[in-house]
Amino acid sequence: MSAEDGNYHALLARHDAMRLRRQMLSSGAFPSGGGPGLRGSAGQPYDGVADQQTIMRDLDLVAPFEELIAHLYQALFTRHPSLRSLFPAEMAFQQAHLARAFWYLLEHLDRPEQITETFTQLGRDHRKLGVRPAQYAAFETALCEALRIRAGEHWTAELEQAWVRMVRFGITAMVQGAEAALHEPPCWEATVTAHRLCGPDLAVLRVRPHETFRYRAGQYTALESARLPHTWRPYYLAGEPGRDGDLEFHVRRTCPGGVSEALVRHTTAGDRIRLGPPKGNLALGEEPTGELQLVAWDTGWAAMKALLQELEGRLRPAPEHRAGRVRLFLGADGLSGLYDTEYLTGLERSRPWLTVVPVTGGTPGEGAYDHLARAVTRSRPSAAGRALLAGPPAMVQAVTAALTRAGLPAAHVRHDPLPAGPRDLPGPAGNFDSAGPWTFQGQSIPA
Repeated sequence: MSAEDGNYHALLARHDAMRLRRQMLSSGAFPSGGGPGLRGSAGQPYDGVADQQTIMRDLDLVAPFEELIAHLYQALFTRHPSLRSLFPAEMAFQQAHLARAFWYLLEHLDRPEQITETFTQLGRDHRKLGVRPAQYAAFETALCEALRIRAGEHWTAELEQAWVRMVRFGITAMVQGAEAALHEPPCWEATVTAHRLCGPDLAVLRVRPHETFRYRAGQYTALESARLPHTWRPYYLAGEPGRDGDLEFHVRRTCPGGVSEALVRHTTAGDRIRLGPPKGNLALGEEPTGELQLVAWDTGWAAMKALLQELEGRLRPAPEHRAGRVRLFLGADGLSGLYDTEYLTGLERSRPWLTVVPVTGGTPGEGAYDHLARAVTRSRPSAAGRALLAGPPAMVQAVTAALTRAGLPAAHVRHDPLPAGPRDLPGPAGNFDSAGPWTFQGQSIPA
């Protein structure tokens, strides 16, 4: 896309967002500000708790969500056939994710600041799907039709209006997130420059974005393969960009027919992929003065590789400064699960401040994650130290619990968000996908 085209589409997106905002204002639902300060037409603060009670009271009229969502998509695609092209051919992940999003809204209406934060990010992410803000109005209309079908003769205007206010609450934040990100591309086109198999189900890819792609060490991004349009999966960015601007990804094939299989088995140098905006919570923060523990499972090593390179970059200009002790724990089911060993060996040999501890297998009756947690705490972490974790939720939970029991304050343990419950909108450590930061495998709320 040329700069001229990009400016045109940015202006078009802003026009759509302003039109949707005017529509919301004319209906008396929200002001332009959105978020915790929402006010109704009478000037009173939006009462999310009241809508929460109304929806929960009559939830059995529209449940299960799977059927409500099926009617919603049928109405959406019937009224707006062109929108079908924005969605993957297989809708199961999409529908499951939307159900989780509804639950997240419903269970957080008494905590509007959390909804604002989460859905602002979703709005930014949705730009890569080709979603324009005005299309959210079509989603709202389809939702109302689905509610009427599900509730039947028990439908009431009170119930429908509570649902609409709840969804508009999230949509307002999504529109703001999309508007705030107009200075950056919705996604980045990239070319695969190298594809190296490290085993039958593991590949290391290097890709070169066609435009500058800025990120922090420890972040991740979503990838789309040309073989599976509109299907995005998250992967940690490994290391710093190369001198030629290349980015590195570690991809573990987890199931047949998915993005990970397409990237591992059906991708070669010269192929095109797309990247979403970078995000994530892992970061070194201020230069560490105490002990630092980096704990990763399988391809979570990609995030740690980036963090170690950043740490070394900080120390290089000031060689007289001594780094605190850094321990890197790498967990895997077996020795065959460990990779990049040559790089790790050289890394440890030339950096006296670094100790690499591979952890595989476990004792009878002990889970692999428990074995890793025991190895991490065996080093007796200092209460003044910090720990950064990258891995599936069960591993993160096991290691976090072990570290806090060992005396490390919970505030000193950092990882990407874990889902707080089965109904919460999954964060970057949601369902396991060992190719990346273990987020829920699917798109976010549709337009």
